[in-house]
Amino acid sequence: MPTVTFRSFLDSPTRPLWLVATIPLSLLATACTHLEPAPPPAEVVALPDTWSAPLAVPTDIAATATDLSSWWTKFNDPVLARLIDDALLHSPDIRSAISRVAESRARRLVQRADLLPSLSAGVSGQGSATRNHETNTTATGESYSADLNASWQVDLFGEQGKAVDAATADLKQTTANLHAAQISLVAEVATTYVNLRAYERRLDVTERSLATREESTQLTTWREQAGVGDVLESRQASASLEQTRATLPTLRQSISETRHRLALLCGQTPAALDTLLHASAPVPTPPADLALTFPAETLRQRPDVQAAGFAVEAANARTSSARRQRLPSLSLNGSLGVDALKAGDLFSPTTTLANVVGSLTAPIFDAGRIRQSIRIQDELTEQALAAYESTVLTALSEVENALVAIQRTGEREASLTRAVGLAREAQELAQQRYDAGQVDFLTVLDAQRTLLSLEDSLVTTAADQTNAHIQLYLALGGGWSAPPTSGTAD
Repeated sequence: MPTVTFRSFLDSPTRPLWLVATIPLSLLATACTHLEPAPPPAEVVALPDTWSAPLAVPTDIAATATDLSSWWTKFNDPVLARLIDDALLHSPDIRSAISRVAESRARRLVQRADLLPSLSAGVSGQGSATRNHETNTTATGESYSADLNASWQVDLFGEQGKAVDAATADLKQTTANLHAAQISLVAEVATTYVNLRAYERRLDVTERSLATREESTQLTTWREQAGVGDVLESRQASASLEQTRATLPTLRQSISETRHRLALLCGQTPAALDTLLHASAPVPTPPADLALTFPAETLRQRPDVQAAGFAVEAANARTSSARRQRLPSLSLNGSLGVDALKAGDLFSPTTTLANVVGSLTAPIFDAGRIRQSIRIQDELTEQALAAYESTVLTALSEVENALVAIQRTGEREASLTRAVGLAREAQELAQQRYDAGQVDFLTVLDAQRTLLSLEDSLVTTAADQTNAHIQLYLALGGGWSAPPTSGTAD
């Protein structure tokens, strides 16, 4: 028996085809092990031991609070919880993602079916008539046959099995993408709801400031009529009043548009949530305990990181399948047929025919098609690894950014809270001194503008602080194990 390696045999187009039959299966199986692609490195990115951003909570709390499945319940806002439940149940995007999971599962079953033999059956009948014009006679005949055919592409070296592995990884990736869509939807609903409550709060602040300015305008008008004031003060007060009033339509428009956005996220018509959202409520307050996890744990529970890892797994499996195209393939075909002169005699036929055919084929020359197919899959694997690395780095960056946002907005909120208290006192003093004739009306207007600006900034910063917590929970990968739709998709 000639001594050849399977790789050299495949690479040489001058080898005779009969050598396929002379190569032992054990040798081919050994050669198959050399066609595996290199496994991906265990750690594409060196993970830090801790987060570099400063923590706003004690270390022991940050290290132990790891349950993120229903983080939005920590805000103790029943309307928010109701909106998130509705969105997860009725969002068209989530239903589409669930459908993609079902599609991927069906594709995997189709791929698995290729591992099994196929069986088909058929029945045929034939009739004939022959006219002899010399004897003026007609001869008729009929025949019937039935056959049963089987074929099987034997997966000798696992090419089809690797294709099944790739389809399995695709299914896992699609499921992880569903979970990623769920947590993104939860975070978007929560952020939109927080913005709605911030707009409502800003509208309330503006309306209260408007009431104060109406009183000031009325006072300047009376002073002008009494001859102790002048027209300038009256016009300045009226201009400031109208300037404040002009902000109301913009805030009310933002409130309406944000409600419509929430309805869209929940898969409902624009006005469907007006009753639920009719009553104003304060901006949700973030919980005191941050459910912070370590970097490695964060990556394990983030669905987008999981999906990127499954993409690498699928690419590796397809690369292995492509490399196995160099190896021989074994096909088995068999048939069983019967013939009868009458249809009723098919179960007691006159003749029976059975045959089995096996064929072993191997590629000899394909102008580099297989080699280029392997190269394509190798490059796709490299792309999947690069995408995985990018996803990991993005995940780490998002957590760090959210922690920084929590820390800095907390500092800003504390400063603004003190500033609002001082501005409120300054407005009261300015009003008192104006009433006593010690300052002009511009001092009162300036105090009013400062207070309104600071109160508006405080509301916005409080919303930013809550949204920073939401972004942290999103970055940590929380929010997909609890929703009712996740159990359906698994």
